[in-house]
Amino acid sequence: MLTVALPKGRIAQETLEIFERIFGEDFAFDDRKLILDTPKFRFLLVRNQDVATYVFHQAADIGVVGLDTLEEQGLDVVRLLDLKRGICKVSIGMKKGEKFDLNKPEIKVASKMVNITKRYFEERAVSVDIIKLYGSIELAPLIGLADMIVDVVETGTTMKQNGLEVVEDIMTSSTYLIANKNSYVAKKDEVLDIYKKINSVVQAEQKA
Repeated sequence: MLTVALPKGRIAQETLEIFERIFGEDFAFDDRKLILDTPKFRFLLVRNQDVATYVFHQAADIGVVGLDTLEEQGLDVVRLLDLKRGICKVSIGMKKGEKFDLNKPEIKVASKMVNITKRYFEERAVSVDIIKLYGSIELAPLIGLADMIVDVVETGTTMKQNGLEVVEDIMTSSTYLIANKNSYVAKKDEVLDIYKKINSVVQAEQKA
């Protein structure tokens, strides 16, 4: 049996739909339950930020999580497959009309993605002061807390509504199927079997 960690919300729903297509049966969590047991799988419903942690510590054999979260956390897991879902960008946003100038002294950047932000500016040899926020990041440039923000952008609507605009994209993210390194060895046949089945669904969707 494989234990599968899924992030609450849309990604869990989409992943369970893939399993339904593959196995021709219903996969649905009962109201407010966090564990779904089936003959072949045990599904765990966890916070998006915790999926890779469950997989890394082998509380789950495989999981589904965004590439941005993987890059931010840097946990050593096997990246099996890009599911081509949940596509978004990690971008830099500033107040509309302001110039993106990396030569400016004392740049302040607000983000919940501290590691991705740090790497981006370090690669450009730019010294920045990173302010970690957990939400409502768009507020930071509007009230002078930061010069710019680094955040996940799907359509850019939230930024626009708050008088900000994207000035630079850092990375493109999508949902990934990941595996625990030990599970990948100990349960290789099961892991590869589900990988192949999910991959065939993804490939078919790409061709459609």
